[in-house]
Amino acid sequence: MRYLSLLFVPLLLLTGCFNRIPVDLIVHHGLVYTVDSGFSTAEAFAVKNGKIVAIGKSYDILGKYKGDDVVDAKGYPVFPGFIDAHAHFLGYGRSLFEVNLYDCKSWDEVLTRVQAFVKEHPKELWIRGRGWDQNKFPGKAYPDNAKLNELFPGKPVLLQRVDGHAAIASTPALELGKVTAATTVTGGTIELKDGKLTGLLIDNAVDLVTNAIPLPVKADYEKWLVAAQKKCFEEGLTTITDCGLMHYEVAMIDTFQNNKKLKMRLYVMLTDSASNYEKYLAAGPYKTDRLYVRGVKAYADGALGSRGACLLQPYNDKVGWTGFLLNPESHYDSLAKMLVNTDFQLCTHAIGDSGNRMVLTVYNKYLKTKNDKRWRIEHAQIVNKDDFRLFGSASVIPSVQPTHATSDMYWAADRIGAERLKGGYAYKQLLEQNGWLPLGTDFPVEDISPAKTFYAAVVRKDSKGFPAGGFQIENALTREQALRGMTIWAAKADFVEHEVGSIEVGKKADFVIINKDLMKVPEAELLEVKVFTTFVGGERVYGQ
Repeated sequence: MRYLSLLFVPLLLLTGCFNRIPVDLIVHHGLVYTVDSGFSTAEAFAVKNGKIVAIGKSYDILGKYKGDDVVDAKGYPVFPGFIDAHAHFLGYGRSLFEVNLYDCKSWDEVLTRVQAFVKEHPKELWIRGRGWDQNKFPGKAYPDNAKLNELFPGKPVLLQRVDGHAAIASTPALELGKVTAATTVTGGTIELKDGKLTGLLIDNAVDLVTNAIPLPVKADYEKWLVAAQKKCFEEGLTTITDCGLMHYEVAMIDTFQNNKKLKMRLYVMLTDSASNYEKYLAAGPYKTDRLYVRGVKAYADGALGSRGACLLQPYNDKVGWTGFLLNPESHYDSLAKMLVNTDFQLCTHAIGDSGNRMVLTVYNKYLKTKNDKRWRIEHAQIVNKDDFRLFGSASVIPSVQPTHATSDMYWAADRIGAERLKGGYAYKQLLEQNGWLPLGTDFPVEDISPAKTFYAAVVRKDSKGFPAGGFQIENALTREQALRGMTIWAAKADFVEHEVGSIEVGKKADFVIINKDLMKVPEAELLEVKVFTTFVGGERVYGQ
């Protein structure tokens, strides 16, 4: 794709090619979706010093500019670099070096994968894994740690559920976390059976064990970040919103970006932590060319799959149980009060209808009316019909992950019933509140693929075409809305819409060339999308 078509050489000579303006890169003969305000298309553009300097017809761009690198897109679609508005970039990198438990169909399969991992990594002091989901197991019941203790005597093992809101810990892991049958925790559950620990920890209880794991060293961070970057560039992702990091983790990211080992653009939400506030609040947001630290990530409740989401009425499949908030409501009120007069963006995880109502009420109390603070609710998964208006009244931004809908659709009605589910994964209703909607994946909870995000948002089916009419298809997004959600709206959610998110003059040259046109191909072909090449700041970071 680097060569300039011989067909145009004579034409360029005739038009005075020796007077052409030198640039670093030219892309020509593509179907360029600019994702500008008019959703216009073009054929070509020129890049200088990492930014787009001209857009237009191939003949005009090739006639006016001379590029050090010239890419013939050969008619393939060119899109702005995809942006994931909610993910866990660092955590994803770490997960690539742990036991992969995604799509296990039984607890026995989980144990088999752990055994294989231990055999390959006999020197690991802790065995960590993630991805199991009891909803995929026969009987859909939570497992316990009996087999872990039997198979791995004396070894601390922590296996987190797919959403990270529950885990099974071996007895040695519980002991290192000082978890006993008498331990209590606010905003979490430590399961007991006949007065004894089963190893099941939910929400804040998981932290008791994770806090006992030794902190990683610099080499670990480099390994994780570089591995995550490689996977993301392969998928055409050029900017990631990393939700919930400590200041020392941000420092590692900054270090590796400065020495050019990390080229991914990152918008960082700081973990809701006193030490983070001490480090950042007085100084204000931190920004470089590829790093922006401006968000604060709080958690209102847990996940629906682990029954930690906070509901207004009890779960249909657990009598009398409504879930719980992870902190007292006063905590969120104090946090909003602290941040409302700063430039920091408050971003709160809320899944259940009660959790969402509480956060919306607090936000509206301090924001009061329309504004450009861009405070966000991450997930906004189950919303009571009376509460949608509270997003629009205070310009609260719902940040959603379409693949959550297609992952949860098999069992969500069992949890909350058909009537409440009407307010679940309601992307169109949420979009109507402010007129824009950022999309993400929450990876590693879901697959990192932007194509799967697009498919879930527009088609609302699984890879096998189920259900036939789409899951609650009335809340599907149009293709244009989905693309905007993965590019310019995601950029806006991170306050960088004037820098990235579209192919426009003056913006950074982050873009991808792919094999199929997302805007036109039949829905069955959307999951066949492959990335040919990915550019960040005009630099080729993946492909040929």
